[in-house]
Amino acid sequence: MNLPSPGIIWASLPVPAVLVAPDNRIDEINPAAELFLNTSARSVRGMPVLDVLAVDAPLDEGFARVRANQAALFINDVDVTSGEKPPVQCTIQVAPIQDAPDTLLLLINPRELADRLGRGTGVKAAAKSAIGMAEMLAHEIKNPLAGISGAAQLLSMGLSAEDRELTDLIVEETRRVVKLLEQVEQFGNTRPPERQAVNLHDILDRARRSALVGFGSHMTFVEDYDPSLPPAWADPDQLQQVFLNLLKNASEAAPEGGTIRLRSFYDHGLRLRRADGSGAALPLNVEIIDDGPGIPPEIAGEVFEPFVSGRTNGTGLGLALVSKIISDHDGWIVLDSVPGRTVFRISLPMVPKERRKG
Repeated sequence: MNLPSPGIIWASLPVPAVLVAPDNRIDEINPAAELFLNTSARSVRGMPVLDVLAVDAPLDEGFARVRANQAALFINDVDVTSGEKPPVQCTIQVAPIQDAPDTLLLLINPRELADRLGRGTGVKAAAKSAIGMAEMLAHEIKNPLAGISGAAQLLSMGLSAEDRELTDLIVEETRRVVKLLEQVEQFGNTRPPERQAVNLHDILDRARRSALVGFGSHMTFVEDYDPSLPPAWADPDQLQQVFLNLLKNASEAAPEGGTIRLRSFYDHGLRLRRADGSGAALPLNVEIIDDGPGIPPEIAGEVFEPFVSGRTNGTGLGLALVSKIISDHDGWIVLDSVPGRTVFRISLPMVPKERRKG
């Protein structure tokens, strides 16, 4: 049996891993740690671990204990952060390296990944259960509203200007409710995605241009694309709806103007486990980043659920629709939000091998 080389195993570890030298400086980090720390291995080699990682635990004492006992140490539920990233609750494992007892292996297992994947499954179920109610509301309410609006318009013809203000209010409010019901109907659309090979940058650009001439005209857009990103396996119309909803959300969060950054990158380490136990790679990533006030902490964990909104007049369906579409694409969406920086990250699959040309 031919085993893969240590270098391949190191690069393939799905969790952030750090080799700690005897003087508690970083000897090496794996690609998953580069992504977690948002830095390169070259830039952190030789730096003290605690200058790179902020850990809510006495990590230096833990290193000393592992070296003294030559036994692994587990630290559960500690906050870990680096740079400008918000803290992430993690489980930390520290173990001695065989034949190099003073060199340690530090594994960082972010709990947010498992928690958010589990939450994503629950949100998808909630979205599906809301579809039936959405269709019922649209059917039972939309038609009577048309009659109410028509009757108010007829009444207004024989009224004074003062009384017409009341009928105009009826017409305006019925139109507002009809607009809401149209959003509900859209949310209730169960059409599966018609997937094809799509260029994510083309779809992002169309969404950006639409936003610039409408709801996002007061915003500044910055593009940070990976030009080598391969095509995604997605429905272009549904994906554009996702990007438009996220851009609208970011624009409305900053009514006085701000910056929206569109970023794309490739991440070979993320895999989503399906209900049948099989794994699916999600290497294509898009981030929509704004510098607005952030999502209120009390709803940050529920923003993808139907009818949850941080705005007074919000319907709570925009992000629920986004979550539903991404779930239907076997993808993953996650939110990181602190005041001054909100990031929606979407991870999508590539075109399957059997569908690729050539």
